Amino acid sequence: MSGSVPEIDAIEQAQMRERPTFRVGDTVNVHFRIREGDKERIQVFKGVVIRKTKGGAGATFTVRKVSSGVGVERIFPLHSPRIEKIEVTARGHVRRSRLYYLRNLRGKKARLRERQRQTSDES
Repeated sequence: MSGSVPEIDAIEQAQMRERPTFRVGDTVNVHFRIREGDKERIQVFKGVVIRKTKGGAGATFTVRKVSSGVGVERIFPLHSPRIEKIEVTARGHVRRSRLYYLRNLRGKKARLRERQRQTSDES
């Protein structure tokens, strides 16, 4: 069965959230709502996007950061209601869609080049 069911498509469209556009290699701040017992708080996870997957309402992205010398990776559902907001702090220039090679690099070797901003004024 190659066709999609309109009812399922309508449910998936209702779950989609408006998110900023970002690509693999960008540095992002993910404001994620965490529940601890009866309390809720927002925790910021800052790192480099090393992977993005497509999939409509099931799309995910992986963010990697180094905390106290230990690499930490977290997978976030893109359209999760627990994500308050996503801020893009830096745009990285990479030629790969999966940046798993960053796991083996330390210090300055793990830096990514900054993507140049395109200017439209050519005078």
